[in-house]
Amino acid sequence: MSSINSISPEKLARLTGTPKCPALIDVRLADDLAAEPKFVPGACHRDHASVADWASEFAGRAAVVICKRGGKLSEGVAAWLRHAGASADVLEGGHEAWANAKLPLVPAAKLPPRDRQGRTLWVTRSRPKVDRIACPWLIRRFVDPSAIFLFVTASEVEEVGQRFGAAPFDIENVFWSHRGELCTFDVMVEEFGLDTEPLKRLATIVRAADTARPDLSPEAPGLLAASLGLSRMYSDDLEQLDAGLALYDAFYRWSRDATDETHNWPSHKAKAKVKA
Repeated sequence: MSSINSISPEKLARLTGTPKCPALIDVRLADDLAAEPKFVPGACHRDHASVADWASEFAGRAAVVICKRGGKLSEGVAAWLRHAGASADVLEGGHEAWANAKLPLVPAAKLPPRDRQGRTLWVTRSRPKVDRIACPWLIRRFVDPSAIFLFVTASEVEEVGQRFGAAPFDIENVFWSHRGELCTFDVMVEEFGLDTEPLKRLATIVRAADTARPDLSPEAPGLLAASLGLSRMYSDDLEQLDAGLALYDAFYRWSRDATDETHNWPSHKAKAKVKA
């Protein structure tokens, strides 16, 4: 029976990828992580034995703790987090239940090294338009909510990546880039194991807008127009990224929940009166 401080994989899956998703904390033992080196999308790994040292980082936040089967490790860490002022739940059935439900899992091998604060670092060309906003959105929502993005002169992307330990993306001749007709967003969706129907639908829109193929998706011109408008509104790339996150949140929720909904005016016509 479900505990008052637990959440089912299905309910958590509905929150994953949205701004309201709680912090996801994977506390599996090293052997269990080595046996299944994949994460629930957006989860970070922490050592359960040192929870007293890091629990305060989550004070005032909602969190879900994930261990192998949703037992003693996640229960104990969640209790510590609540003691530190967090609203913490346990994932029912743990990592195994999530995997058995065939929900997406992010391969640990595809994640770039993390910095001392546990963040992944990424670098790309400045003045983003479509792909270079879409990819950070995907990473922040499904891979690493604390990810850092550096926008630099195009010719310096690879050197900056090497000097600062950041993964370059959306430039030529790097792993995270266009492949054939696929844009970088397509590649990330596939490589990170996130090829759900909503994200594949969104990837088609992004590809169409990013590669001048409006025939692929009727929504693409709208995304391109909004993206170009944002690039004119903001001279600071990070401010533009912050604004763009909300744009992609909306496109994702449409892709997931509203593709069959239409709208017209007037939306609710008054019924004609029947004469007696």
